[in-house]
Amino acid sequence: MSNWYDLVRHVEPLEDLTLDRELVQSLETDWSGLAGRDIPPVHFYTPTFKSYQTSELKDCGKSAWPAVSVTGGDCKLQCDHCKAKILEPMIPARTPEDLWREVNGLIEDGARGMLLTGGSNHRNEVEYDDYYSTIRRIKDEFPDFRIALHTALVNDDIARSMEQAGIDAAMMDVIGAQDTITQVYHLRRSVEDFEATLESLVRTDMKVVPHIVIGLHYGRLLGEWNALEMIRRHLPDAVVLVVVMPFYAPENRPFVNPDTGAVGGFFMDARKALPETPLLLGCARPPGMAKQQIDAYAVMAGLNGIAHPADGVVELAARLERRIRVTPACCSIAVGDEVMAVEGANAGIELDLDTILAEERKRRERSRVSASGLGGIRVVSQAGQPYA
Repeated sequence: MSNWYDLVRHVEPLEDLTLDRELVQSLETDWSGLAGRDIPPVHFYTPTFKSYQTSELKDCGKSAWPAVSVTGGDCKLQCDHCKAKILEPMIPARTPEDLWREVNGLIEDGARGMLLTGGSNHRNEVEYDDYYSTIRRIKDEFPDFRIALHTALVNDDIARSMEQAGIDAAMMDVIGAQDTITQVYHLRRSVEDFEATLESLVRTDMKVVPHIVIGLHYGRLLGEWNALEMIRRHLPDAVVLVVVMPFYAPENRPFVNPDTGAVGGFFMDARKALPETPLLLGCARPPGMAKQQIDAYAVMAGLNGIAHPADGVVELAARLERRIRVTPACCSIAVGDEVMAVEGANAGIELDLDTILAEERKRRERSRVSASGLGGIRVVSQAGQPYA
């Protein structure tokens, strides 16, 4: 039996978690092979564990990295996993004038950056041409305001236009299976078009952060390893891994839940393929026990960052002797924080196991007091800041 498998049982929120024993053993064996190397810290973004909140972390809300769509809720592709629903809650900016006005308001409200995106045309292109001069104006007027752009498919000329406009980070989904492109995306483009886009983007000075959506082919892993090879050939600044959440899939084309062991195995393969590239687990992944399993595998595989970690995963990371940084940044729907982590490796508050366990004991005690009807007592942290 793996020592790591036993170790998980010492983390109270994970003590009943079912994991793949063979996979855990493989992850532990790979980890032991890193002896003598400097293992990077793991960044946790926007902690949901309230016991680590400071006044700075507590105030970090979705408005710090809002998402803006140049097409509102419209998208021609109507992909099976999304049906354009992901665009609906975003801030619409259907004209360059709307974008300028919205950004000024966002900055007044404290936004540090935004995800700029939009629905695609039938060729998986977001039509940004009319917006480049406004984006340049935003960057000239507010140079510290970061813009992460969902590029969709581009060529060299479009990538250069994005760079000249001042885009800080370019993001795209890398799809490695033609059947997924055709059946899920309803798109007449090729796998080669996705690799050509990645190649065009990495030629620029923008930070390039491609995404791999694990389980995109109706919940099955199909082209993920080919997508990984495409990324390995072009070496972007970071890679974000997410797990499909097909809330809007049509009944006649249902998705199954991706096998969490297969997801964990892909994490291991990705870490081996990209040993020096920051690998980040984005916000999107199934909830509940599946999230706990996925997050545990992510820590064991050596991923560099996890957004919104499941309960118990921070303690697990500490018990695995990974250095921990809680970064006071918000993932929300954008990947702004993942990009920030690449730029500022020393950002965040570092925690050790003793601190984590002490704060966990405080949290449990507050829960017991609340359950006994003695709530309302103000609990203050060592830094003098009241906990939420």
